[in-house]
Amino acid sequence: MNDTNTASREQQLQPKWSGIPVLLLAIGCLVGGPIVMALSDGREVRAIAPLLIMLGLLMLIGAIFMFRSLVLVNPNMSRVVLLFGKYRGTIRKNGFFAINPLTSRRSVSLRAHNFNSEKLKVNDLRGNPIEIGAVVVWRVQDTAKAAFDVEDYDSYVEVQTESALRHLASCHPYDDAAEDNQTSLRGSADAVNRELSAELHKRLEIAGIEVLEARISHLAYAPEIASAMLQRQQADAIIAARTRIVDGAVGMVEMALTQLREQQVVDLDEERKAQMVSNLLVVLCSERGTQPVVNAGTLYS
Repeated sequence: MNDTNTASREQQLQPKWSGIPVLLLAIGCLVGGPIVMALSDGREVRAIAPLLIMLGLLMLIGAIFMFRSLVLVNPNMSRVVLLFGKYRGTIRKNGFFAINPLTSRRSVSLRAHNFNSEKLKVNDLRGNPIEIGAVVVWRVQDTAKAAFDVEDYDSYVEVQTESALRHLASCHPYDDAAEDNQTSLRGSADAVNRELSAELHKRLEIAGIEVLEARISHLAYAPEIASAMLQRQQADAIIAARTRIVDGAVGMVEMALTQLREQQVVDLDEERKAQMVSNLLVVLCSERGTQPVVNAGTLYS
């Protein structure tokens, strides 16, 4: 095993013996040991009775050690093996094996884990209280780091996920702002998810954890400001829609005046152009249908 000041590194351990023959031999010794000791009571073998008793005891002790050597590794599971406190390797190959009976083993799952964080109440970049949560899919990549470099890798993932979420929320505004092009939590979901995944990768690397996917699962304003922020969003939407309508109306008026001038349909002075522009803007920007007014006189009456 590495020094305590350095990170652990996984080593592959390939068992040399299959577990089936060892299991059968252990069962044979477990059954044969008492039988051999029982034979020591016979008169014919009284001279070698101590040897038979010792042989029977050795068979029972051997059976215990053989049973102790057996290890079962299920698919997508692993066994971290230690001998007298020293790391000897990790068995990743699934099957039934026999290894050194004096070793201790720790099971580490290699399956994908799904962690759904609690809804955290934090402040975004602008200081607005928001609620945020995330879903993280992860699995153990380095069993040695997961077993020895952190106390409990499951709780380590939970704590670091919450810490990364708080840091991410404090670096971005909740929503887009009209005056800047900042990455927002709501408007730039893909970029935020990539940033969260990269942040978790850095934090969980010490525990040998691989982040398969990380994404925001819950995002909302805190209840105390949700109503006010909804009104602000509605106002922003109305302003944006009005701005687009006005831009389109100005373009249409400019196009109409240009075509009238180029095609020489009518010759308008500045006052008539101003009145025409005013009428067109009213028609194009009005929320309701306008009623035409027929002027029976001149434009100046």
